[in-house]
Amino acid sequence: MSERAPSLPRTSHTLTVPYTGGEERRGPVTMGQANMIRCMVRDEPAHINIHDVWPVPGGTRTEEAVDALRALVVRHEALRTTFPHRAEGAPTEQVVAAGGEFTVTVLDHAELPAEPAAYAEELAREARAERFRLDRDPALRVSLVALDGAPVFVSLAASHALTDVSALAVLKEEWLALLSGEELPPPSSLAPLDLAAEESTPAGLRKSQASLRHWERIIRTGPQAMFAEPGAEGTEIRTPRLVLRSARAARALAGVAERTGGLPATVLLTAWCALVAHRAGQSECVAAVPTSNRYHPRLARAVNTVSQDALLSLDLRVDGFDTLLRKAWGAALGAYRHSQFDALALWDMIGRTTFERGGQFARDVVFNDVSTLPATVAETTEDATAEQGAEPPELELSWGPDQVLPTRVLTFVYATAPAVHLATWADPALFSRAEAEALLTGLVRLLEAAADADVPLASLTEVTGVRPAARGPEWVRTDGSWVSPPLVAEALGKALGGLPVHVVADAPGDDGRVPGLTAFVAAGVSPLTPAGAHTALMDVLPGRPGVLAPRRYVIVRDAPAGASDDAWLRQQILVEGTGRDRDVT
Repeated sequence: MSERAPSLPRTSHTLTVPYTGGEERRGPVTMGQANMIRCMVRDEPAHINIHDVWPVPGGTRTEEAVDALRALVVRHEALRTTFPHRAEGAPTEQVVAAGGEFTVTVLDHAELPAEPAAYAEELAREARAERFRLDRDPALRVSLVALDGAPVFVSLAASHALTDVSALAVLKEEWLALLSGEELPPPSSLAPLDLAAEESTPAGLRKSQASLRHWERIIRTGPQAMFAEPGAEGTEIRTPRLVLRSARAARALAGVAERTGGLPATVLLTAWCALVAHRAGQSECVAAVPTSNRYHPRLARAVNTVSQDALLSLDLRVDGFDTLLRKAWGAALGAYRHSQFDALALWDMIGRTTFERGGQFARDVVFNDVSTLPATVAETTEDATAEQGAEPPELELSWGPDQVLPTRVLTFVYATAPAVHLATWADPALFSRAEAEALLTGLVRLLEAAADADVPLASLTEVTGVRPAARGPEWVRTDGSWVSPPLVAEALGKALGGLPVHVVADAPGDDGRVPGLTAFVAAGVSPLTPAGAHTALMDVLPGRPGVLAPRRYVIVRDAPAGASDDAWLRQQILVEGTGRDRDVT
């Protein structure tokens, strides 16, 4: 055993790698780049940067590994791109260098830990914590993990303004091909500047506008948050990773596809949406499906960030799984076609729409299927250490490290055959470890049931073992969302500096849903208006998915002696209104 801890390198040195042979270009940023730049400026780097680990083929010399990296940088414009800009503004232009240099840190070890892939993964995660300087830093931050001088892993962090998970998958595949002596064909997908030019054409601008209309329809009518229930709070959640590998699920998935004629990817998406919405107690599944905007061949292998959500809305008010599957194909196609948009215009629309609606759009649910890409990123250490040719497990669950995420449930699908291989991060405030495991085993059970016959959606609890969220009688359905009037009253009262507030659910309609809420506020002598009350509430909404703004604000002078609805109704009204428009006196 070495005196030095096995996780510490014996030596560490940095190679400066020059490159030439590219073409110098300049032009506007793409819509996807603008979207991710906005996130990189706003979010912590460890939350928005991405990473990957590439196992190095045996017998590869350091020089060969570095030369292959150099070839990728020359080949792909995104890896030679920076975003010059003033300190006070966001970049609007990108510059592609013809030549330059990047660095590779070589970490040489006398011995590696018992789980070297996990160690390489941790190095890559640590590299994410440093912010990328958009105006000068290369797209990749690369370390070579070596054993006695022989490279074993490439650990890298990547700028999300220039790459995404799919781009890293393409780079990994091409890097391995170069090391094997293959000659790569010319890139077949659009370079970032070419995509930017296409987006700025009249057709591209019409496509962006159509995407905004698609998003606005869902945000105006769908649930404001999929997981509005007791325990759901906060916008940044530390969540452990749960990995499923299951040959049983793969056989069942193939069986459903054969029985129904559906594509395996659509079958899996349908089952996942049905189960997540069932667990959330929702009649609609609203989910972001980020990788799906690569459905066009010109983007399938793009080394670029094409990270713009496709927003899926799938109505579950049907009798059976087969009908839902047929609906899911059209819903998914609509989401994919509307995943290219001006990010700044999108968030302006979201801000305007949510203020008018009185909600806070929560990106609660994300489903990222990279299994259909030409190559996939081995996010889990199980991939890197699995014995080649080994039979996949029938059903295996394993826990991995935590990650801070702005979502309640995030799922990455890496493979659907010969085993379904996916990772899920589920908010631990809503899912205990046992409940998170039950969610994934429930997914397998649903696929197995659907492989045999159509599954009534009313039987999902019985079939999967997953129960809907438990909500007390104080929770109501209004405006497509689950809302707790006591939580609304509490949030509004705090937002108004402790003024007494009473919130009443309006009389329910024939379908049992209430059309809205009415808030009574005892303002005393303060000059409070409905618009002031609404603005104050909207400012404190993020992280409170059980709170939806009242449809009407009623300002009275004093709180009644009793707390009943009738007592508040008998108070003299000073002013009332929606808070969204001109007050009604």
